[in-house]
Amino acid sequence: MILEQLRRRRGRALALAAGILVAATSFTLLTATVSTSRATTVGTVQKNARSAYDVLVRPPNAQTDAERRDGMVVPNFLSGTFGGITLDQYRRIRGMAGVDVAAPVANIGYLMVNSRVTVDVSRFLDGKASRQILRIRPTLTAGLGSYRTSDQYVYLTRSPLTSVTEDYFRSRTLEKAATEKSTRRYQLDGKYDVCFYFNRDKTQLTEFGVDLPMKPNLISEDRREISAFDPRLNSWMNCQSGQGKATIDIPVSYPVLLSAIDPQAEDRLVGLGGTVTSGRMLTENDKPWKVPPPKSSYGGYDFYVPALLSSNPLTTGTLDATVERLDVGDPARLPSKLGNPTAVDFVHGLHGTPVGRIGADLSKGYRKALEEDSFDTSDYWTVGPVTYRRTSGDHLEVQTQPAQKPGLWVTNQDRQPVPYVPEENQGTQYRKVVSHPSTNCFGMDACKETDYGRLPNPLVRLVGRYDTGKLPGFSPLSDAPLETYQPPQVTGADTATREALHDKALRPDRNLGGYVSPPPTMLTTMDSITALTKSRRTPTLQDKAPVSAIRIRVAGVSGVDAASRARVNAVAGQIRAAYPRLQVDVTVGSSPAPQTVVLDATTHVTERWVAKGVALRILRAVDTKSALLFVLVLVVCALFIGQAALASVRSRRTEIGTLRCLGWSSGEVLRLVLGELFAIGLAAGAAGTLLAYVLGRLLGQPDAGTKSLLVLPVALVLATVAGLIPAWLATRMGPMEAVRPPVAAVRRARPVRSVAGLALLNLLRVRGRTLLGAAGLALGVAAFTLLLALTLAFRGQVAGSLLGSAVVAEARGADYLSVALCLLLGAAGVVDVLVISQRERAADLAVLRATGWSDRELARATLYEGIGLALLGGLSGAVAGLLVVLALGQGVLHGHLLVVAGAALLATLAATALVTAALAIPIRSLSRIAPAHLLAAD
Repeated sequence: MILEQLRRRRGRALALAAGILVAATSFTLLTATVSTSRATTVGTVQKNARSAYDVLVRPPNAQTDAERRDGMVVPNFLSGTFGGITLDQYRRIRGMAGVDVAAPVANIGYLMVNSRVTVDVSRFLDGKASRQILRIRPTLTAGLGSYRTSDQYVYLTRSPLTSVTEDYFRSRTLEKAATEKSTRRYQLDGKYDVCFYFNRDKTQLTEFGVDLPMKPNLISEDRREISAFDPRLNSWMNCQSGQGKATIDIPVSYPVLLSAIDPQAEDRLVGLGGTVTSGRMLTENDKPWKVPPPKSSYGGYDFYVPALLSSNPLTTGTLDATVERLDVGDPARLPSKLGNPTAVDFVHGLHGTPVGRIGADLSKGYRKALEEDSFDTSDYWTVGPVTYRRTSGDHLEVQTQPAQKPGLWVTNQDRQPVPYVPEENQGTQYRKVVSHPSTNCFGMDACKETDYGRLPNPLVRLVGRYDTGKLPGFSPLSDAPLETYQPPQVTGADTATREALHDKALRPDRNLGGYVSPPPTMLTTMDSITALTKSRRTPTLQDKAPVSAIRIRVAGVSGVDAASRARVNAVAGQIRAAYPRLQVDVTVGSSPAPQTVVLDATTHVTERWVAKGVALRILRAVDTKSALLFVLVLVVCALFIGQAALASVRSRRTEIGTLRCLGWSSGEVLRLVLGELFAIGLAAGAAGTLLAYVLGRLLGQPDAGTKSLLVLPVALVLATVAGLIPAWLATRMGPMEAVRPPVAAVRRARPVRSVAGLALLNLLRVRGRTLLGAAGLALGVAAFTLLLALTLAFRGQVAGSLLGSAVVAEARGADYLSVALCLLLGAAGVVDVLVISQRERAADLAVLRATGWSDRELARATLYEGIGLALLGGLSGAVAGLLVVLALGQGVLHGHLLVVAGAALLATLAATALVTAALAIPIRSLSRIAPAHLLAAD
């Protein structure tokens, strides 16, 4: 009986089989795509979830308001932290259960390392002059600022320059010239020192209060009244002998942040030992040592601390200078004018003729400093953190600090100005800068307040040099702030800022109060901390609590799985329980989250802050979205098949009523309907298995063969389960259904005045069928609306970080396939209902054609029915979808209400267009059948 029914109604059976085939195959492929997308997403998250460390411990109150509010870690947290964690706290944390590596960083302070940038000016020389002076007027460009720097000079003579050594004086720039009575007393051995007075006697003061001109000596003049930023203070004259070759050494200094580390822990954490380019790595045995007087630099005991120096400068800047040839007058008189206390005024007053331009990079001078093996620590400086506030546009605005005070750049040597202070320190200040003079003291006045009970000032002795570029790479999607070795990434956020930066990143300059501070460039051992912090005149927090941060790697952590999270949380919990005031941040599973930072009204930059817990939020969102996609697609497929089965049952009302008249029981009718659906599902599933395998291979899905085998059981289950309700309804039909038309009862006759009116009347006559068709499309549009809202909510949960953006990009394919399948199945259901309706009403249509209605009018009536049905279902689905989303919570639609509503309306219009296009085929085929044939069949 079942096979006979399928053979007799093979058109309907094939249509239902095609529907089951499409639904089962699409469901299997889509769920496989969703599973693959989820596996890819989870793999991406697990692969990029771990950075250099899992837990970050900072001093009390280290967390800014912006960090606390947004659950982030500021990338430049370390550069503004100088102490706050005691060594005892560090040792206890290091020994806690579960801690694999605990790597401390103790920022000591910024040293000023002096060097020179050499530029060749030979091509600008006057080849005929016996003596001449060239001047360069440099402009420094660093970051977003430009600064006029001190003029620099070169004096070139064809006469030889000789040297002399006295008890208190060493000079190599003595030149013989015609003796003048007024300058006789400034000569040494009958020669003029042509560089001393310009370079060492800026004030033209007398010697030691005696009314005699200054003579060359070790301690030349008192400059305490001169600002460290006075242009004349840093002007330098290079005195050279020769012809055709001249260079100018531009004096520069570089802020080098000295920090203490645990060499063994640092090597285990980031592989620091593999970055050493010369010398050797620091070891745990490296401690401060003392050198006795015979080997001392100053005749007493010298104290040294070991250190590594970065071979790459972490500050940037370029010099661009105009070269001028000075009008010196009579060249023969130059030695006497330079070897005179008035040399500074004389040289600066000379007129210059521009002859060209030169440029240089500041990094050249830093590389010269690498040749030194020891550095003085008589003065160093610390800086404070940056302060942020949220703007109305949800940006971060940096609060500026007052300009640096003049007393910040004064040495212990009779309160003299620090030489060669970087010009950038006159720029905008974002951090508070504090100087830390040492107990070492030369001169008279400043030594009166010295605390001689503290430690002497040590020297830094290099044991090696390292290259941060050789550090092992960590995933850029999960980079925690590794500020020990690299500055934060800051780029222009708008066109104006990007143009000002020349499309480059904003790198640290030499401004200690600048926004982007240079990270540690010089590393020493933890044992050296006391020798440095207790050699300062004034005790600070660094004496008692020198550690700035502790970075912790937890044992047994492989990602953000449950076991790894438990281990990390256990370690973080131990630290919080032992030291509640310390700031403990769990950084495993974090990812850079770009933030817009407002430096001033015209400067907006993008900086990668670190969002905590991104990986965990992504995994939770992926699991939730995958489950909802699975359920929604399954429901849509099941409803499509159920709708088709129900439409089939309704189209067989006469047949089923006849069977009931012949004595068929309800159970036999139930088995007949379910048996037909099972047979159709079996055939569709077998064909779908082959189709799914071919499509899976074409789409590049892994395990396409295994997944294609799921189509058969899915088709059988969908066909059987979806057919239960239609089969049950079939059992409810009685014998009278054989002669009762499936239309609503007639209440009052209404005239039909238009084709659109006829279409509306047809929809109202079969209200159940109309609602059935509209329900299918409504479910499709509602599912689309809900899927879109969930997708936007998912992206809202995981976006905002680099890892989240990568995951969203990977997850889009499954989202779009889900939406497309929902709409296609909904539209197919509408077309199916309309086709059945047209077949049932074929006799009515034949009567209309026989009474004068044209094929065009009948086609319009059918088309209007389809449009009305599609609009009814689409709009109902859009409203229902929005109501469901609202019921799930405002958070799902936060910021996306208009987008989702507009997309739902567009989906309704798209479904209407799809239904309209699909109706063209049945309308055309029905118009070809002769009315007489239809009436005879009826």
